Amino acid sequence: MATRSREKSAARKANADKRPRAVAKYIRIPSRKVHIVLDLIRGKKAEQALAILMNTPKAASPIVEKVLLSAMANAENNLELDKGSLYVAECFANQGPTLKRYHPRSRGQAFPIKKRTSHITVILDQVK
Repeated sequence: MATRSREKSAARKANADKRPRAVAKYIRIPSRKVHIVLDLIRGKKAEQALAILMNTPKAASPIVEKVLLSAMANAENNLELDKGSLYVAECFANQGPTLKRYHPRSRGQAFPIKKRTSHITVILDQVK
């Protein structure tokens, strides 16, 4: 039986991170390719990061742009924050599940193909 479940739940809510965030899961791009794009926007103002993503010729940039826009919308609608005062506090890409496929080769062999996925998270904060 769970003991003190109400108190534990209240403590978790009190210690929860209150910053606006957005998460995209199971994206069909390897996380090492997403890291390159995320390093460009980390620590930048949200509007500036959006401009960088629009002009970056990488496959991950439209997806990261979509996550950033979602985080900005969450900040504006859920937490009543001003769009102009937001910056990218944290952004990271964790590895998701890998899809395993096999490609036939000569002499009846099968070569494995790993189609990697990633979970992309963008956390914003207000400039103080």
